[in-house]
Amino acid sequence: MSVRLMVVDDHRLLAEALASALKLRGHRVLAAAAPTAGSAELVVSRAPEVCLFGTASPAAPGVFDPIARIAQERPQVAVVVLGPVPSPRGIAAAFAAGAAGYVRHDERIEGVERAMLKARAGESAIAPQLLRGAFAELLNPAAQPDDEGRRLLRMLTPREAEVLVRVAEGEDTRVIAAGMRIAPSTARTHVQRVLMKLGVGSRLEAAALAARTGLLDRAAGNGGGAPYNGYAPEPGPSSGPSASGAGAAGA
Repeated sequence: MSVRLMVVDDHRLLAEALASALKLRGHRVLAAAAPTAGSAELVVSRAPEVCLFGTASPAAPGVFDPIARIAQERPQVAVVVLGPVPSPRGIAAAFAAGAAGYVRHDERIEGVERAMLKARAGESAIAPQLLRGAFAELLNPAAQPDDEGRRLLRMLTPREAEVLVRVAEGEDTRVIAAGMRIAPSTARTHVQRVLMKLGVGSRLEAAALAARTGLLDRAAGNGGGAPYNGYAPEPGPSSGPSASGAGAAGA
């Protein structure tokens, strides 16, 4: 049964690939668009039966705002979110915004089609096991990310918290040093201390842990080094970026 639909995703290549696959299966694709942040106006103007809404960050603040606008201005459009296995908050946020379904982005095309048809028919389109997993986590949380993030933040000095934010943004040692007006050797020491305190072996692991526990949001919201309880003086030399001791990016 053909569905008149639109595909939006933060990655145009993914949107166009899925749109092409659905066209080959007989569906009428009105548009494939990116990014999702600017999709609401296009969906509202085209008024498809179903909108497939791809996101890699279902827990990010405001990610589902376009869905809320679509639900308000075109309530007849059924929006199905395609994303990774989210936290219960991610699923709840999607449905609270007005989504009609949530499908894992590694689902087979047949599963996406089934979700589209269910959503168009006014049914909730979400895999039972995904829903059960979400409710199980909500009822029996293994750990509270906010509490864990708070605990980890108390372990870091203000300088180290700022370094963590910069590491998560992909800055290397020299860029961190220049941005913080410290020597590269000092920046490297901060990075090493952050990894040690968080109990991880790489910058990537540190960024992932910080995002998962809410530590990154707390560190960024703390002003990237504003004073807070548990302050300790920074180690190593405190000379500016022109000081000696320049080293290669890393740690």
